[in-house]
Amino acid sequence: MADHSHTIYKRPAELLQNLIRFNTTNPPGDERECIYYIKALLEDAGYETTVLAKDENRPNVIARLKGEGGAPGILLYGHVDVVPTENQDWSQPPFEATITNDYIWGRGALDMKGGVAMMLAAFLRAKAEGLKPAGDITLAIVSDEEAGGDYGAKFLTEEHPDEFDGIRYAIGEFGGFPMYIAGKKFYPIQVAEKKICWMKATISGKGGHASFPTKDGTMARTATMLLKMNANRLPVHISPVVKKMFDTMAESVPDPMKSMMLQLTNPEKTHAILDQMGPQGVMFDAMLHNTANATIIKGGGKINVLPSRIEVEMDGRILPSFTPDDMIKEMHDLVGEDIQIDLVRYDDGSREPDMGWYDTLAGILKEADPSGTPIPFLLPAVTDARFFSAIDIQTYGFLPMNLSEDFDFLSTIHAANERIPVNAVTFGTEAVSKALQRMK
Repeated sequence: MADHSHTIYKRPAELLQNLIRFNTTNPPGDERECIYYIKALLEDAGYETTVLAKDENRPNVIARLKGEGGAPGILLYGHVDVVPTENQDWSQPPFEATITNDYIWGRGALDMKGGVAMMLAAFLRAKAEGLKPAGDITLAIVSDEEAGGDYGAKFLTEEHPDEFDGIRYAIGEFGGFPMYIAGKKFYPIQVAEKKICWMKATISGKGGHASFPTKDGTMARTATMLLKMNANRLPVHISPVVKKMFDTMAESVPDPMKSMMLQLTNPEKTHAILDQMGPQGVMFDAMLHNTANATIIKGGGKINVLPSRIEVEMDGRILPSFTPDDMIKEMHDLVGEDIQIDLVRYDDGSREPDMGWYDTLAGILKEADPSGTPIPFLLPAVTDARFFSAIDIQTYGFLPMNLSEDFDFLSTIHAANERIPVNAVTFGTEAVSKALQRMK
């Protein structure tokens, strides 16, 4: 597989095909062979590598290009594990990486072996072309992002933070894909993301024999809570990143979309505008609120016994400047004080972003595709960025892809028939290479 490995940086699409052909479905992951393939490519190019692993079958590889010491270091990082393909109807085999209709098909093509191929090709190219960067460039290819990062970025940043000393900025997922609004093309660059704030609501009450009429028992109160969550949003919050995003978009789109974008950041009008937007507004909705979705309900053990306790597990996501206490208060305000709400898991990573490298990356995108407008982006989900944020490294989601308007990027990730245009891999590789050349 590694034939002509010393020039594979010139063929990023072929590199991506090689990566997809390693089945790194997580669980269980089994990223070892894929990581060691990348390790071999790096060493063939003349890099020294470091492998760090919590589990030998879930390793991570790190390499470094020394800079001239005139600037803080930058980090390129990505994960090679992918989500399962079971019970999905694929028209191409998910781990064969076939090229059909100018697309590379396969699990991970978008999330995120495509991005790993871009970064790895750019990093190999920097060595081959003798780049002398202003500061050190570190590449970290990791395991286990899709299941929480315990064997990957979380392990590295908590157990080996010294590997990242002197680094200020990083390139990772999730950004660079085009969004089309009112016929205009935008390239989001992720600079922040929401935080995991999982919770458990406990509804307690009087149990008893189920043969008697019952009003306002734990089942009914649980239903009332879920109906309130279904019918209402939590309060509007306008973060600086989201305000800049909507203001920038408003400058490019015609009315009525222009006025809608501007009104989204007026809390008195936000909800009415989101309701007008329909499905297109769902992602914007998540950027403007802390959110909670009930996902697991536990209660009752016998058909003829009224349960005295019901637990509802909720996937909560909070904006960068908020805490779990803030979220729990907002939930109590919505569902009432008589329901107990406890924190299950909180990842304290994302914070208000350092925008110091944003203009450079936005400029690269504008040069690569003058028809698109770069915008800052707050991801409603989470990535490994939260772990690097905890050691004061600002991630920019910058894996540019020049996708057409009829390609639904967000709906293709994690879905059947995940694929990426061949030319999008080349486009992204060139953009990442320019970022390395322009670090400061």
